[in-house]
Amino acid sequence: MPNKEVAKFSVSYLQVLNENGKVDAKLDPKLSDEQLLEMHRWMRLARELDERMLKLQRQGRLGTFPPNTGQEAISIPAALAMQKNDWFAGAFRELGGRLVRGEPLTSTLYYYNGWEEGNILPDDDLRLLPTSVVIGCQFPQAAGLAYASRYKGEDAAAVAFIGDGGTSEGDFHEGLNFAAAWKAPAVFVVQNNQWAISIPRSDQTPSATLAQKAIAYGIPGVQVDGNDPLAVHVAMTEALARARRGDGPTLIEAVTYRLMMHTTADDPTKYRGKEEEELAWTKEPLVRFDKYLRAKKLWNDAKEEALKAELKAEVEAAVKEFEARDDFQMDAPFLNVYGTEHEEIKRQHQDYLENVKREGANG
Repeated sequence: MPNKEVAKFSVSYLQVLNENGKVDAKLDPKLSDEQLLEMHRWMRLARELDERMLKLQRQGRLGTFPPNTGQEAISIPAALAMQKNDWFAGAFRELGGRLVRGEPLTSTLYYYNGWEEGNILPDDDLRLLPTSVVIGCQFPQAAGLAYASRYKGEDAAAVAFIGDGGTSEGDFHEGLNFAAAWKAPAVFVVQNNQWAISIPRSDQTPSATLAQKAIAYGIPGVQVDGNDPLAVHVAMTEALARARRGDGPTLIEAVTYRLMMHTTADDPTKYRGKEEEELAWTKEPLVRFDKYLRAKKLWNDAKEEALKAELKAEVEAAVKEFEARDDFQMDAPFLNVYGTEHEEIKRQHQDYLENVKREGANG
C-alpha cells in the first residue's frame, strides 16, 4: 500500500518593527500615540528598575535575582493587551508585565531579598500569580485557570509565560495538552532568549522552532520577533480574541536574547562569546522602539531627559521604601504553604525557630 500524506504543517514568523525602527505598514496595528507612549514608558520603567536592582545586588543590598533586561518587549505588550479579569501566570522574567498588571515596584525588591511579603498584592482582583521559580508549573496552572474561568461563565483568559528551557519540562506539555483538549481560553508564551542558563537553544531541542511544538496538540503556533513590541501586541491580540471566541489556546514563541546573566549568581562569559552579546545589544527592544517613536515625531532628547529623571525618582522612592522596612516576619515562608496544616511543615518550622533561638543565644 503506498504511503500518503495525512497532514502538513508550517510555522509563520511575525515581525512588524525591524531592528532599525522601520515599521511594516501592512502589519502595523496602528496603535494610538497614547498607547505607544504608554508602552514605551512601561518598557523604560522596567529597565530602570532592573538596572537599579543589579546595582543593589552588587552592593549586597539585595539578594540573587534574574535580570529582565532585553525582554521588556514581550510581557509588557502582552499585559497591555489583556483584560483586567484575565489571569497572568508568569515565570520569573516578566517584571514589566507584572508592573503593568498592578504589582508595586517594591514587591520585586521584597521578593528577591527573601521576604514572602513580596507576593502580597495590593488588590485581590489583580489576578496575578506569584513569581514562579519552579520551571514549567505555570502552564498547567494557567490551563486550569482558563478552564475554570470558562466553567464559571467568565469572559476571561489566562496567559502563561515560560523560558525556552522550560519547554523540556513535562509541565509544559501537560499544560498545553490539557488546554488544547478542553479548548480552554489560554495563551502560552515561550520567551526564547536563546539560553537555558548555560545551555544554548541549539542543544535544548532539535526542533527548528519552539512554536512548532503547538502542532502536536492541534493548536496554532506562531513565532514572533520578541524584540518587537508591535509584533507581540499583534500576536497576543489575535490569540486572546481566539481564546475568547471559544477556539482554544495558542502558543507564541517570542524570539529574543538574554542580554544579561541568567541570575546574578551566574557568569555568562564562561559559556558564550562577547561578539554574540554585542550583536544582540544592537537588536534590543528599547533602542528599536526609541528610533520608531522619534521617526513618528513622538520622541526627542528633551522628552528623553525628562522621562529618565521621572523614572529614576520613581525607582529611588521604591528603593527607599523597601530599605526602610524592618518588620517582616522571619518565619513567614513556613506559613500558608498548604491550605491546611501539614505535619512535615510544622516540624521544619519548629526546627527553624529553634535554630534562630540558638544562634541568637550564641551571639
